[in-house]
Amino acid sequence: MTCYVRHEGGDMKRWQSRGVWTVWLCVSCCLMASSVWSPVWGAVTFVNVAAEAGVDFRYTHGGTGQKFFIETMGPGCAFLDYDGDGGLDIYAANGHSLKEGAQAQETNRLFRNKGNGTFADVSVSAGVDDRGYGVGVTAADYDNDGDADLYVSNYGPNVLYTNSADGSFQDHTEAAGVGDSRWGTGCTFLDFDNDGLLDLYVTNYLDYTLEDTGKDLTPYVVAAVGDAPRMDLRAYPSPDNFDGAADILYHNVGDGVFVDVTEKAGVLNPDGKGMGVVSGDYDADGFVDVFVANDQRANFLYHNGGDGTFTDEALLAGVGYSGDGRVEASMGADFGDYDNDGFMDLVVPNFQGEPTSLYRNDGDGMFSYESSRSGIGGASLTTVGWSTAFFDYNNDGFLDIFVANGHTLDNIELFDASATYPQRNQLFANRHDGTFDDVTDDMGPGLAISKVSRGAAFGDYDEDGDVDIFVVHSTGAADLLRNDGANRAGHWLHVRVVGVTSNRDGVGAKVEIRTEGMHQFREIKTGSGLYSQNDLRVTFGLGARENIELLQVRWPSGVVDRIHELTVDQTVVVMEGEGRVAESRDAE
Repeated sequence: MTCYVRHEGGDMKRWQSRGVWTVWLCVSCCLMASSVWSPVWGAVTFVNVAAEAGVDFRYTHGGTGQKFFIETMGPGCAFLDYDGDGGLDIYAANGHSLKEGAQAQETNRLFRNKGNGTFADVSVSAGVDDRGYGVGVTAADYDNDGDADLYVSNYGPNVLYTNSADGSFQDHTEAAGVGDSRWGTGCTFLDFDNDGLLDLYVTNYLDYTLEDTGKDLTPYVVAAVGDAPRMDLRAYPSPDNFDGAADILYHNVGDGVFVDVTEKAGVLNPDGKGMGVVSGDYDADGFVDVFVANDQRANFLYHNGGDGTFTDEALLAGVGYSGDGRVEASMGADFGDYDNDGFMDLVVPNFQGEPTSLYRNDGDGMFSYESSRSGIGGASLTTVGWSTAFFDYNNDGFLDIFVANGHTLDNIELFDASATYPQRNQLFANRHDGTFDDVTDDMGPGLAISKVSRGAAFGDYDEDGDVDIFVVHSTGAADLLRNDGANRAGHWLHVRVVGVTSNRDGVGAKVEIRTEGMHQFREIKTGSGLYSQNDLRVTFGLGARENIELLQVRWPSGVVDRIHELTVDQTVVVMEGEGRVAESRDAE
């Protein structure tokens, strides 16, 4: 392969601020509805291979019948390459018994990818068998030493594991100063000041203790069974019964130390009830912003001012509420460019009766509410959505949407005949014209079964060129959903970036590819969805295209690397400032 490379330095520019990019954006938009790139329905299925792969994780919520609130909120999970062998490993957060006086026996689990489609449990030998009440997971190389570190949010003290590069981790929480002991939920590494060191944002949910359960609390649902009220039924309480808890932002000052800058940065907001968090440069000004999905509170969209401070622009930008101005019970969140116009759009699942919110980025700091027009709104009204992701499930070049579903109330059928506790997860296929189809019924056995899903992670664990899904549930065994067929339905490209001046994982880097008649955009991010993290590599589906005209990486430092004329169906590693293909590996 011959790669012609041009390397540029300089300040960050808006993605479409130069004429050449504007032209290609227009071409891309004009071709959105082209029949050439119509979806190949039925070409892809998902199969649950968790058992045969040796991933025997089953979340323990530890319930005793007292309906402790934390029981129903479920865990998160992550795809990460902790040992640097190129294969995606799996980490899952776990709960434990809530019986008074019981010793925690259950642990978080780390499964090492053996490279043959199976995994080995290395939780104990790796030293990450945390016995806290696990919730969220994020992983990145916060100390820039070349390997993935791990952060776990808990109901109770959070934990930071530093990778020792020998297959094991060390608990670095106390020395780093990141062991907040509230009800931690979502978490994400990001470099908010572009200094090359990854900072950390952690959402907190409620000011809640187990002792609060059993008080005279309003139940989640007060309804009737038939014609008779059933006030004797115990149900999980509503978040309305509790005060929110402020999130926390840690600034990485180097040498493995973080400083709490929540108040200084302007993100100290006690009115939030944070669930999912995702970072992304939504206004393309070169500084990463933060979106927080709040439960029954207005969402936060923290715009990065570039001076170490943030301003909540959610209401002004149109993402604080639903399309008709109502507060919603938002759960997860993800940024992704579903219309290939160069700006990060936003998806946010919500509670039953509240459609999944799809916000299209207008490119001027504002978002348009597209749930109804897109077709997603009506299809999501009867579900309770949790984790979510933009990803190209069929390699056609357009981002689709996955939503993990499951009710919060394990006895909801007694209150609401129209609802169920286990629910089917949903996959919405992008039709290239701003609308989506619910294609769940066509996706095979992996999506045919109703479960009580919570967190979900996305990545190509078997290295065959399509994106697989790992899903954890509030009850029941986890699913490893192998994608069968996308690598035959369309060509693909995996891109991994290695920072030099920027943080080593390239978090915040913007990756663009240009192919015949199409321009696609991705941004490197860590924690997203709900309590979870996807593969740090970005995947581009290419459809029938067999040549990549340009791959461009715009780094947080302002450096731009460009690689011309790449072949398809391979993994490319780009190192900052060198603009070279560091590695090329075709899928077998």
